[in-house]
Amino acid sequence: MKFFAALMAAFAASLAPGFAQTPDQVGDFYRGKQVQIRIGTPAGSGYDIAARLVAAYIGKYIPGNPALIVQNVPGAGSLTLANQLYNTAPRDGLVIGAITNGMPTAPMLSPENARFNISRFGWIGSTAPETMTVLVWHSSGVSSIRDLFEKEVVVGAVAHGTATMDNPLAANAFLGTKFKIVAGYEGSSHIDLAMERGEVMGNGGIGLVTVKARNQQWLADKKVKIVAQYGFKRHPELMDVPLFDMPEDEAARQAMTVIIARQEFGRPLLTPPGVPSDRLAALRRAFNEAMKDPDLLRDAARQTMEINPVTGEELDDLSARITATSPSVAARLRQVLDPANSGK
Repeated sequence: MKFFAALMAAFAASLAPGFAQTPDQVGDFYRGKQVQIRIGTPAGSGYDIAARLVAAYIGKYIPGNPALIVQNVPGAGSLTLANQLYNTAPRDGLVIGAITNGMPTAPMLSPENARFNISRFGWIGSTAPETMTVLVWHSSGVSSIRDLFEKEVVVGAVAHGTATMDNPLAANAFLGTKFKIVAGYEGSSHIDLAMERGEVMGNGGIGLVTVKARNQQWLADKKVKIVAQYGFKRHPELMDVPLFDMPEDEAARQAMTVIIARQEFGRPLLTPPGVPSDRLAALRRAFNEAMKDPDLLRDAARQTMEINPVTGEELDDLSARITATSPSVAARLRQVLDPANSGK
């Protein structure tokens, strides 16, 4: 009994303020190791640029200061990576994924291809919410949002589950636009080249962050133009660019709400499911600190990249909202975004 009492007293003392703490177990785990950031899009894409910026700074805020290495794992608009993270990637906190913001709705819209449950991922954070736009080439003959409803506009796309594909498909079905979608490009940078070559007239769902990071000179030279934006309100930098009006039909309105809600995920970083909670918490804190790093902010400004962080907890809430979508609306969206119906 005396031994037990002494043990309990020592435990109580360990909780008192000022008591020397045990070694940082999270720091001990990460010290001397490498953290791999796997990016689900090709090098040079907007997601790649954002993830590499985070990779350059987050390591110094992770306990133990591990080294960061980056690997691109492109495929099906990052569906390949999302499936990999969920099913085969290590669950020890040494792998971080960077996926497109279409992935959170993939299990609802493409359940036969998306082999994951978004609520089980460990959401770390996002550099900023995304504002999706319609970008057109100067010689396309498209000069205003009205043209999108009055003539066929040929746009390039990557794959189902990405904004390049899903946004124009949804706009055609629920808003009445006349996008003709040419899919199969490896990334948005490849769609840029297709615009320049005259293969397509534009991109029906590209993020403002990507446009600013990669097409700023094109905008300045008036080689491209943003003619419309998707969202619930206009982006402060696009006050002269019209929003698509939300449909009056309630089911159609709910469907477009799901599409636009994905924008809030921006460029999300996440871990596979099952990462120990203390390591996930450390990665979230490290991300939040990196987003305030003066050097990161300067680098982001040089790349005209928006930094308006979304926390891991906020991404948790967004994923819960998406998974709560009514079955009837989900079925309607699946029908519209079904690859088998893309050419119809």
